[in-house]
Amino acid sequence: MRTANVFSRATRFLISSSCIGFMILGCVINTSGQKTIQPILGHRSVEILKIDNLEFKDLNKNHQLDKYEDWRLSNEERIKDLISKMTIEEKMGFMIISTTRLAGDQSFQAGAPKAEITSGFNEEDLVQSTNMFTRKPLPNPNMTAAGTTKAVLTFNLRHFILRANTNAKTMAEWSNNLQALSESSRLGIPSIVASNPRNHVTVDNSIGLSVGTTVFSKWPGELGLAAMRDLKLTREFAEIAAQEWTAVGLRKGYMYMADLATEPRWQRIEGTFGESPDLAADMIREIVLGFQGTKLGNRSVAMTTKHFPGGGPQVEGQDSHFDWGKNQHYPGGMFEYHLKPFKAAIEAGTSSIMPYYSKPSGTKFEEVGYSYNKAVITDLLRGQLGFKGIINSDTGPIDMMPWGVENLTILERYQKSINAGVDIFSGSADPTLLLETVKKGLVMEERINESIARLLKEKFDLGLFENPYVDVDAAVKIVGNAEFQKKADLAMRKSIVLLRNDAQVLPLRKGTKVYFETCYDNGRTKTPNTVIKPEPNKWNLEFVSTKEEADVVLLWLIPNGGSLFGSTGAPIELGLSKNKVDVARVNEIKSNKPTIVAINYTNPWVIDEIDNGNLKTVLATFGTTADAVLDVVSGTFNPTGKMPFTTPVSMKAVQENQSDVPGYLKPKGYALFNFGDGLSYK
Repeated sequence: MRTANVFSRATRFLISSSCIGFMILGCVINTSGQKTIQPILGHRSVEILKIDNLEFKDLNKNHQLDKYEDWRLSNEERIKDLISKMTIEEKMGFMIISTTRLAGDQSFQAGAPKAEITSGFNEEDLVQSTNMFTRKPLPNPNMTAAGTTKAVLTFNLRHFILRANTNAKTMAEWSNNLQALSESSRLGIPSIVASNPRNHVTVDNSIGLSVGTTVFSKWPGELGLAAMRDLKLTREFAEIAAQEWTAVGLRKGYMYMADLATEPRWQRIEGTFGESPDLAADMIREIVLGFQGTKLGNRSVAMTTKHFPGGGPQVEGQDSHFDWGKNQHYPGGMFEYHLKPFKAAIEAGTSSIMPYYSKPSGTKFEEVGYSYNKAVITDLLRGQLGFKGIINSDTGPIDMMPWGVENLTILERYQKSINAGVDIFSGSADPTLLLETVKKGLVMEERINESIARLLKEKFDLGLFENPYVDVDAAVKIVGNAEFQKKADLAMRKSIVLLRNDAQVLPLRKGTKVYFETCYDNGRTKTPNTVIKPEPNKWNLEFVSTKEEADVVLLWLIPNGGSLFGSTGAPIELGLSKNKVDVARVNEIKSNKPTIVAINYTNPWVIDEIDNGNLKTVLATFGTTADAVLDVVSGTFNPTGKMPFTTPVSMKAVQENQSDVPGYLKPKGYALFNFGDGLSYK
């Protein structure tokens, strides 16, 4: 097995310049004459205890060394000691992971004025009375985010999800401020901050799916990484992203999706690695090892692999964020097929696994959401598959998506979910009802301690108890640096798939006059068609302003099915005209000029409206840049990408498909482009 965290010389310099963000080790001779490794201790307010020429943090401010403060002891000993010191209130806060906000971050408040995001705390509570997904009134108003100081010191929260999109300096400063606040608490337990993906070019960057374009290095979407078929570069991506994340204090990833793209209508396919369990397993393995290393350490980002046992086979593609999409089925009898990527994640050591909201239909399992499903979580995931890490609920199964247990009270839902095996709950910031569940005896404290031990182990393994702080200046240098982006740019090009070159138009000859237009209707602009005239011209092509002037037209279609959270439950269509592509315009252009059509796939689109006999040159993209497309069409880069899923020939084929069966196993006549298709010039 390859050792993770293999960095270039320049990257090593960037890391070594940070003595705060990473644990720098030194050798100390104690009074017994033995060599002991002394970690650098990051601290702000606590006293440093000096014992035997060694230093320790007095996290609970009692002027003596407790076992959980003694980094010489095993993590198991430290965890046992700390659990014995925690109150039940502290334990309940520890089992909540909540959205947190920086000062000025108003993204969760509709109609709020734009404000500058700074490294201070947002001290405003955010309470919802309506389910943000189903748009129905909540039986109990839900505090989805608490003011930061209240969250840490009153509610005892130590797990947070950062969704703000801002610069590296602000994130790093805020992270240090949060850790200083946590350090000031009774036991000085550090916080851990998670995020959704921040390194990909995406179409749907809704909160909870992806942060979208950021200051971090910009890579292809997850489908694009899979299309590369380059596991070495996939590992390098994860190692690079891990350096960027740890530099700003992000130590936990709400990612990546091990779900399989077997139901082409499912609106979350953009975040998967395609339809093949073997390819997805290989990708997940490299991702986990790249972000975490072979084991969690002070340079790791702990991964949360999702959504067990595989969210792909949704009935008619509807998503289980919504009541109309709560059922998941297996008409082809392929439940086991969807487990393979999760097995790879477990073997690679993923720190956490997230069950989906869906409830299984027509299986041997109880028809309740997976966060309530003991047979799936405890018997299958822990028992059969041997997973020993954290079970992290998705956001809101208690208050907003209690599928199959709608008749239970909130306290009974907590009871059923904890007894099913969930360790930490996302979606609320207030642990009051969770605390009441335990105080009323619905869940035994012994069971709670099992979850606390798993959650503490992750923090100890990551080295957060010794040093949760980061070097702000180093973060600015590390995040999005040119060396990282150079690797990402290569991935952008390797992710592009050449599907057809029937007229041998590609690669374009030197001096060809090209009209390049992107077609993306986001619903907000009056002119979705944008003419691209690159400057300076490095492709030996002449870019013109009108299609009439051109020898060749390059159309880059970016279909837009709308945000996942804009779903109404209406039937999901995959045709281009139903996804904001001007089909008549495309057909008019390609009937008059030699035309290259590049299509950005976030789902397996049905393209029969433009594939009517004269569509001879086709490229597939999965979140990339115009420069990367031009490198491919000009021959500067020889295309090598392969399709990560099958694309269906018609909507009739889609409607008749079995949701759990991949395209390459579907009946003859289903596919227009097959899984694995991809041409090269050589």
